[in-house]
Amino acid sequence: MQAKRKVNNILVTGGAGFIGSAFIRYLLKKVPNFNGLCLNFDLLTYAGNLQNLQEVDKDPRYRFQQGDIRNEALVEHLCREHEIDTIIHFAAESHVDRSILGPQAFIETNVMGTFHLLEVVRKLPHIHFHHVSTDEVYGCLGDEGLFTENTPYSPNSPYSASKASSDHLVRAYGTTYKISTCISNCSNNYGPYQFPEKLIPLMIMNCMTQKPLPVYGQGTNVRDWLYVDDHAKALWMLLEHGLKGDTYNIGGEEEWRNIELIHEIIRLLAEMNKVHPDVYSSLITYVKDRPGHDFRYAIDCTKIKKEIGWTPDHNFSEGIQETIQWYLSHPDWIENIRSGAYLTWMEANYANRT
Repeated sequence: MQAKRKVNNILVTGGAGFIGSAFIRYLLKKVPNFNGLCLNFDLLTYAGNLQNLQEVDKDPRYRFQQGDIRNEALVEHLCREHEIDTIIHFAAESHVDRSILGPQAFIETNVMGTFHLLEVVRKLPHIHFHHVSTDEVYGCLGDEGLFTENTPYSPNSPYSASKASSDHLVRAYGTTYKISTCISNCSNNYGPYQFPEKLIPLMIMNCMTQKPLPVYGQGTNVRDWLYVDDHAKALWMLLEHGLKGDTYNIGGEEEWRNIELIHEIIRLLAEMNKVHPDVYSSLITYVKDRPGHDFRYAIDCTKIKKEIGWTPDHNFSEGIQETIQWYLSHPDWIENIRSGAYLTWMEANYANRT
């Protein structure tokens, strides 16, 4: 394990999003030796929600600045003003379906946004840059095998291609300009505060409101599920101990076929609400599959476990129950999410799939 890297003042891009806000909550609530500044830099697009940070927004170590990661001058100014020594980069367009409907935003944010951040670090080379990426850059697995850090890139959607591009930029800047960088590629995250375009919160919320549960194809696609707080823990450990220029895979080692996962959510919700599972299972609606839908993702976490000492704190049974219970007990958060923009996107995405 590398000698401990000291994190004093950290800039968190996309800190109002699902994973970014989980990282900030983890940092401010569970890292006792962090005494510096946590600056949340977020544009507050559709998935950015400052409600995700209400439990820490009065912490004197926390500040928020609204802004665009493509605004290089502003980012540089903030880094100088607040003596930033670490950037952890979450800000991204992150949903495959949205990338299919409109890929341009993914190129502008995920590729060009990362480029502008790296240009800032090139000017301020004392800053350590950690890039948060996805296992989708590796492409598609068959029935067997796992993604390792040496798996060749083979992205199959505009989203995964944009993340692969940003990964390559980070790696190239580290090699060419000798700046301190690190990359992590994670499996599918789940947990509280997740925007309901993603599978698990979409199923929970649609069950709660008796709306159809759209299932792509036959629901046989497989995903590896990682509880978001375990991801946040891994990222903090990488900030402190990750090797300069290296890459680490982070996964939950919890594989589920989509349809089996949906039935598990239905079973748990029915149990919690004391109703028959048929009340929810009758809502399952098979829809036309997504173009280029990768069959299976699964991550080999051996490297981060052996070299960094990370292990997840939640198994899937615990994590999914906590997640469902959170959505059931936070109706105000859910109601605020149900904006006209969200409903318009849902209609556009599923309009021609029945």
